[in-house]
Amino acid sequence: MKCDRYALLTWTFALLFLPSEVWAQSATSGAIAGVVKDSSGGVLPGVSVEAASPALIEKIRVAVSDGQGEYKILDLRPGPYTITFTLAGFTTVKREGIDLTTGFTATVNADMRVGAVEETITVVREAAVVDTQNVIKQDVLSRQELDAVPTARTMAGFSALTLGAVNSGNVQDVGGSKDEFALSFGVHGGRSGDLKPTLDGMNLNIATGGGGGASRTYMIDQVAVQEMTVQSRGFTAETETAGIQLNAVLKDGGNIFKG
Repeated sequence: MKCDRYALLTWTFALLFLPSEVWAQSATSGAIAGVVKDSSGGVLPGVSVEAASPALIEKIRVAVSDGQGEYKILDLRPGPYTITFTLAGFTTVKREGIDLTTGFTATVNADMRVGAVEETITVVREAAVVDTQNVIKQDVLSRQELDAVPTARTMAGFSALTLGAVNSGNVQDVGGSKDEFALSFGVHGGRSGDLKPTLDGMNLNIATGGGGGASRTYMIDQVAVQEMTVQSRGFTAETETAGIQLNAVLKDGGNIFKG
């Protein structure tokens, strides 16, 4: 018993003193990280890294590379981003076309060379498709995809769009033929009752009855949703169940009026 008590205290203190980067993860945001080097391959500390996007209310978020040339900008709303690297005595490097989604950490590196301060190198590229910072497995359905797919924006529709998913009612949504009703789903043999539906990370389930997406009284208004994330594995310690974690990310942030 004494050993168990000491082990419990050790884990408690370990959780209390977790790095701030762990606590900064959010159900409504992503992150951008990378390494800044010079033309010879040496790391560059002290580089100012600006992340600009219309999705940010403040429009620009700034970080500075550390002694290993690494930087990380956390808690960024989903949307398009432009990353600018500046350091006195080096050419400014700008990377455009970074499309950030919820729960995704985009790796954006930069190679800076000595040059005039007023010189800027702009690189336009597609956003990274592999997240090298996190181990989660999730599918992200953007607003454009949700509007384009020939299924309803319901539990039946989300299960039809998720590889290996089987819903609790064995309901097949064809061309949006099924309306929203009490339903849940799991993947690869997982329990459908373990599905956890959330709205910006807030639990939607009622306190009584079985688990899963069927135990809820609130139906998500898809007009207000920016994207849906369907996470199937790689959960954090705070996750209550081992089933699908379905999160609706609402439209928010930025200075553009919409509704």
